[in-house]
Amino acid sequence: MPGAAAGLAVVWYKHRVNTSAPSLSRRATAELLGTALLVAVVIGSGIMGESLAGGNVAVALLANTLATGAGLLALILTYGPISGAHLNPVVTVADASQGGTPWRDVPTYVVAQMAGGLLGTAFAHLMFGKPIFFASHHVRAGGAQLLGEFVATFGLLSVIWGTGRSRPATTPYAVAAYITAAYWFTCSTSFANPAVTVARAASDTFAGIRPADAPGFVAAQIVGAAAATLLFRWLVPQTPAVQPYAVAPQSAPQEKQ
Repeated sequence: MPGAAAGLAVVWYKHRVNTSAPSLSRRATAELLGTALLVAVVIGSGIMGESLAGGNVAVALLANTLATGAGLLALILTYGPISGAHLNPVVTVADASQGGTPWRDVPTYVVAQMAGGLLGTAFAHLMFGKPIFFASHHVRAGGAQLLGEFVATFGLLSVIWGTGRSRPATTPYAVAAYITAAYWFTCSTSFANPAVTVARAASDTFAGIRPADAPGFVAAQIVGAAAATLLFRWLVPQTPAVQPYAVAPQSAPQEKQ
């Protein structure tokens, strides 16, 4: 699941129509709200799906998957024009590594995403009458799970880099479609997002992950994102050494905060 990760992820515009890009405070707020809503979708749909599935885990996962894929697409389309809709720390760092998001903005983005994830967990729990935070007991340990997270995040960043450089208008749809598929073809159910992973460790529900297992997931996500970024630098050698953007164009100057 993303964080399904996913993530997370991205905007497709080649050119901004406004004369100045949103300030860092506005972009950070968009990242916070987008990540909060993403986590609320993931956890809330997991709770609802499990409660209505009558013990059928496959049905509960299907409900969780469809809600997450649809919610992710809507959030990318909503917040993409403001912040790029990264909603995912590894997407932000990958973007910065290719000359997109300025490195000075990365800490603010990441803090906003992490805080947004926890806020989304709290909202989901409160909506369903549960404690604001309660540590998950859902075991997601072992090499197979870590490989699943590596593959999930590698695939997510591959989709972002591949579509963002050739067919940017398709990126939101491709990201949502990939995360929907990755729920089912990865044994980890594709968290692919450190902010979502940490947030789900505070939820002892269908979508949760035991806190002891979260660091391994985050490490696998970082390695997967780095591997995909390096691979696409090699696959597309004509790309400039420093990308003006990765997933979200930042052609206009930043307005003063």
